Amino acid sequence: LVTVEHQLAHASSCYYLNEPKQKTGIVCIDSKGEYSNIFIGSGENGSIQKIKQFYDPDSVCGMYAALTDYLGFEILDGEFKVMGIASFGDPEKYDLSSLASFDGKHFKVNNKLISTIGLRRYKTKSGGHYFSKRLVEMLGPRREGNLLEDPYVHYAAAIQKLYEDIVAGLVSYYLKDILEDTGKLAIAGTGAMNIRLNQRLKALPFVKELIVHPACGDPGTAIGAAAHAVRRLGLTLEPVNNMYLGPSYNNDQCIDACIMHREKPQWELLQDPHKKAAQLLGNGQVIAWFRGRMEFGPRALGNRSILANPTQKGIANVINHQIKFREHWRPFSVSVLNTTAEDFLPSDSHDEYMCISLPVSKKWRELYPATVCQNGSTRAQVVNQRSNPDFHRLLQCFKENTGHGLLINATLSRPGEPLACTPEDAVNMFMGTDLNYMILEDLLVTKREELDIW
Repeated sequence: LVTVEHQLAHASSCYYLNEPKQKTGIVCIDSKGEYSNIFIGSGENGSIQKIKQFYDPDSVCGMYAALTDYLGFEILDGEFKVMGIASFGDPEKYDLSSLASFDGKHFKVNNKLISTIGLRRYKTKSGGHYFSKRLVEMLGPRREGNLLEDPYVHYAAAIQKLYEDIVAGLVSYYLKDILEDTGKLAIAGTGAMNIRLNQRLKALPFVKELIVHPACGDPGTAIGAAAHAVRRLGLTLEPVNNMYLGPSYNNDQCIDACIMHREKPQWELLQDPHKKAAQLLGNGQVIAWFRGRMEFGPRALGNRSILANPTQKGIANVINHQIKFREHWRPFSVSVLNTTAEDFLPSDSHDEYMCISLPVSKKWRELYPATVCQNGSTRAQVVNQRSNPDFHRLLQCFKENTGHGLLINATLSRPGEPLACTPEDAVNMFMGTDLNYMILEDLLVTKREELDIW
């Protein structure tokens, strides 16, 4: 039995599964571990060395979570919403620097204003929240109602900027020598799910390559701990070629899921599901797509997805209001053919796992507005034939039909639910939304009222 500390497991997940030949800076930003919540170190010759750690209550993720709570969202769930609305606000309008002191080397949370995850006594004393009455006196009452209003939208922008400033500052102070030498930075931890932070780190002048573990949250520690144990035995690890590590299902299991569902969806076995899906998408339909092994990690990467035509007018409102049941202002991620990405995205930022926010050209913004954040960036999965030949074929079929080599890609799930894993999950999700079509392995699944349409 090999025990591995939480932050070391995070560090191992982003280092050992890539294991660059050159020395690599490592930063793990987390809400909480057994001991530390920020780990800064380096990896070289198969060994990870600690440089600096920060401990409770000084958690930069905890700081962000406290403001997530103040802005009216659940912590460990709403942080990505705060990141999303931050692009609508002015980060300079309100100064939130009093939440934490930071001089480039030292970082300390102001516990008179906020607490961090895990300090339950603080939460009890403050009425069930991770912020104090002093914070309310300073900023005003906790947000209720429309988030896209002054001052709350600007608070979101300010906390995002403060978060980026602190992490970028820590990287610059503790890892600059390593990065100036090799340019390689690996990042993991729940805080690495913030794609705008990753964009900021990628833009640092001494970072030539940013490695973000696709499952950078706590699920990734399972892989990291195993990788650390294997390396301790002196064994080598093969690089990870994709994140399709979950279960897969056959057509018979998918048929059984349709038969057993109380609403008895209709199904038909297709000879060419890719061609049919591309036809539906080209006609403006939004479809559920369930094929192959489930993705490991938080993001749909083309095997458990809701897909749509990014050129379809009003498509964002359709998906947000009728299918995903979420806020109207939230943009969508895209999956794009690697050949199409060459025309639109920075050549050094072709990400297969949607881990980084990318600036896009004016032409992209005009063609695909539903995929663009307020700050002019997008989150894109670049799909190549090597990593996912099945999904690559769908994108290729869609491009042949429409001339556009990309699709809107949202998770095959409803609010508060995990990514659909089994055919039963997929059918339940499908029947509980306004989706009309689902590709379930080689089946086309429809609802009874759609029989006369397709």
